[in-house]
Amino acid sequence: MHSTPARYLILIDASGAMTARLFDAERRPLGEFDASSEEVAVMTQGLVAAGGADTSLWDQALAGHNATERREAEIFTLDI
Repeated sequence: MHSTPARYLILIDASGAMTARLFDAERRPLGEFDASSEEVAVMTQGLVAAGGADTSLWDQALAGHNATERREAEIFTLDI
């Protein structure tokens, strides 16, 4: 079975809980988990976050989040 690699990791508030969301290069959701997990630290080591997911590029992928959550999100582009 071939799975699509994760390209983006977004740390975003989801109703008061920080959530890590994974997306592929086409911004399709691949999964989500607690942003305080050790996996987040490992995945983001050496990476610099881009601020805000409030551009139109993220409209469909983050449709369930409000404007404040999206603006305050951190986007990490992962090495594939």
